Amino acid sequence: MDFYGRRRELATLARWYAAAARGGGQPGQCLIIRGRRRVGKSRLIEEFVRGLDAPSVFFTASDLSAVQALENFTQAVLASDLPEAESFSTAPGSWDNALRMLAQLLPADRPSVVVLDELPYLAKHVEGFEGSLQTVWDRTMSRKPVLLLLVGSDLSIMEALNTYERPFYQRGNPVLIEPLTVADVQEMTGLPPAQAIDARLVTGGMPRLCLQWRRGANLEAFLEQSLADPADPFVTAGELAIAGEFPPETYAPQVLSAIASGERTFTSILADLDVSRMTLSRSLNRLAEKGAIAAEVPLSVKPSKETRYRITDSYLRFWLHLLQPVLGMVQRGRGDRAVRRILTGWPAWRGRAVEPLVRESLARTAPDAAWANPDWSAEVGGYWTRTNSVEIDLVGADRAPIAKRIGFLGSVKWHESAPLARKDFTALAAAAGRVPGATEETPLIGVSRARSEPGPWSAVYSAEDLVDAWR
Repeated sequence: MDFYGRRRELATLARWYAAAARGGGQPGQCLIIRGRRRVGKSRLIEEFVRGLDAPSVFFTASDLSAVQALENFTQAVLASDLPEAESFSTAPGSWDNALRMLAQLLPADRPSVVVLDELPYLAKHVEGFEGSLQTVWDRTMSRKPVLLLLVGSDLSIMEALNTYERPFYQRGNPVLIEPLTVADVQEMTGLPPAQAIDARLVTGGMPRLCLQWRRGANLEAFLEQSLADPADPFVTAGELAIAGEFPPETYAPQVLSAIASGERTFTSILADLDVSRMTLSRSLNRLAEKGAIAAEVPLSVKPSKETRYRITDSYLRFWLHLLQPVLGMVQRGRGDRAVRRILTGWPAWRGRAVEPLVRESLARTAPDAAWANPDWSAEVGGYWTRTNSVEIDLVGADRAPIAKRIGFLGSVKWHESAPLARKDFTALAAAAGRVPGATEETPLIGVSRARSEPGPWSAVYSAEDLVDAWR
């Protein structure tokens, strides 16, 4: 399988591996790697380890009992290229013994790599696992030139692993693996910038889905290919993610569907569901902890309680809003009708869905722009009022969620081919005075799918500029 992108992540792994290889009094290095399912964590690590001339063991846990997990771990060590791995043919008998035996196998005169993938399953089923790992790390493993990679998809559990109350506190360095960037997606698909952004929104940057996109194919061709088969991963991944990643008490199907349909405030989500305020509050908090949703507030120099919720995975958002309603057609073999229905709602959905990507792109590139004050453009968000009488797509500021300085305001007009118009600038200029902290001198910028002339704008950004921000 081809491997694309991930240069920054590979460089991070290489840097920590080099630190372990340098040796010293306590050369061992540990990374706590987290990222949502399907984001490509395991594939990234496999690619990294494959490029090393170092002995390694790669163990992937699953939702099994401690005894079954220990048997699988033993087999993984036996199948590895660690020196004297055959010593594991004598069953360790317990996880304490298994971890101690593993530490003893690691060479002292050359670097090695140990990968414990899907660690949350071990924390769930193996009593005292974190304490056992901490003891072995402190006494033996950290004194050898090893890179220990602890990998997991449950973001809240992986983050908690490194908190003060936990045994492994300050022993591992956190690394977050994000979906593929829009520049990575363009490299994989060979598409022009605007269409590459379409592909990034639809796939969510998930490697497996991106690899299904035939090189040079547009959105309609991709949908026709994917929706021709009800078992296609693009069709099934949304339902599998909701069923597999979120416990029943989160009410994930109902809450995420409400948010995807456009109900983004607490009150509107509550009105759409048959649950209590307390239940919804707990659900939203849990989904936010797991990284499934983001709670966003208006960015300005004044505090605000006008929280809106957004699904962070654009593929899941697409699946819930546009694909789930036509699954019946797909299952009846009418993928052609499903594609037509999706394309009808596509422009309106894309216009809103692209805004987070625009903000992330500008946060990377705006501070270096000639028109911008770099100290006032580090954070990029939006601004809105309760009644939506004022809604600004882009607000650049020195910090979030409550800024001290507003660096710029912006408008996003993501039409298929129409550039920014004079009326877009006029509307933004008229609304600018309603944003706390903005002044008459605040730069106004425009973003459009098609390249536009600067005109009265302080700057204009096209799809090509947004993709280039990730290179």
